[in-house]
Amino acid sequence: MFLKIKKIPTVYWSSEEPTNLRPKTSSLLFVCLGLIIFGFGEGLLIVSYSGASPWSVLAQGIAINTNLSIGLITFIISITVLILWIPLKQKPGIATILNAIIIAIMIDLCIHFIPTPENYYSKLLLGGIAVLTVGLGGGIYLVANLGAGPRDGLMVGLQKKTNLPIALVRAILEISVVSIGWYLGGIVGVGTLMFAFGIGPAIALSLYLVNKTFSK
Repeated sequence: MFLKIKKIPTVYWSSEEPTNLRPKTSSLLFVCLGLIIFGFGEGLLIVSYSGASPWSVLAQGIAINTNLSIGLITFIISITVLILWIPLKQKPGIATILNAIIIAIMIDLCIHFIPTPENYYSKLLLGGIAVLTVGLGGGIYLVANLGAGPRDGLMVGLQKKTNLPIALVRAILEISVVSIGWYLGGIVGVGTLMFAFGIGPAIALSLYLVNKTFSK
């Protein structure tokens, strides 16, 4: 059952080390493919106008209670999460850098080319598709084992420390973040809740499918 998955699977195109600066071509191709899909999903969530991601709600809530901009707070949150990697013994890799670049490009492309649905239920449907898309891309690029983005790396590190299923760890993390953001005054939409409760299972499902399809 995919909800019980506790480890990132290893397939033939997984890198042997996350810090490998000269990975095999297949590892690099799949990490880029995963991040493109991941970024496309992030863009769809924004375009859907069904609700911001949990971490954006947290940044918004902190901004309401400080004199700092949401952009600056988002940056500070990312740095803080990366610092939390240290006790969790997580290591950055090529994908950590590509994560920021590729996702930013894909979000801009989505906003430019994909219109926001006019119907409310169509917006919710697009939000649900966005969560599944982010999960699919997340699973693919994590299996490449070339490092992770700040949030995904935190998830993997916490899973190793707790030995809980990946889906549960990510759900607890996202729900905690959105709860704090909401308490501080951030705006929570239906899409926000779909992401908070759905991204963990979506990533776990992706890991399961990738393992079934490409296992050694």
